[in-house]
Amino acid sequence: MEQFYINHWAVLVCAVANLVVGALWYSPMLFYKVWMKENNFTEETIKQKFNPLKTYGMSFVLSLIISYNLAFFLGDDKTNASWGATAGFLAGFGFSALIFAVVALFEQRSWRYILINGGYITIYFTLIGFIIGAWR
Repeated sequence: MEQFYINHWAVLVCAVANLVVGALWYSPMLFYKVWMKENNFTEETIKQKFNPLKTYGMSFVLSLIISYNLAFFLGDDKTNASWGATAGFLAGFGFSALIFAVVALFEQRSWRYILINGGYITIYFTLIGFIIGAWR
């Protein structure tokens, strides 16, 4: 009989990783300026509308759910880092980023917007799949 295993510490790290990867991805070092332009944001609108406690708090809770969801799919005792990263990539790109792209197309969003956000989704899912698979 196969064993089913979830490392709750790995799941917690994966939820935190969402905030870390997002902070880097949407930072001035990478895609901040383009992301701001594609969303028609200004520094002023960000300052006026951004509620850090609400945004980061809800992001963490949702990331925890996402991480547990992927951990359930990768709970087989044969899961390793390679399979975890592959499954994360397939879930991130094949499901999440592509449905995001479909929605964005109907919203008449640009390809730059789709690629920035879809890229983040794909990188994040691949990373958490790797973490869950490696940290058994």
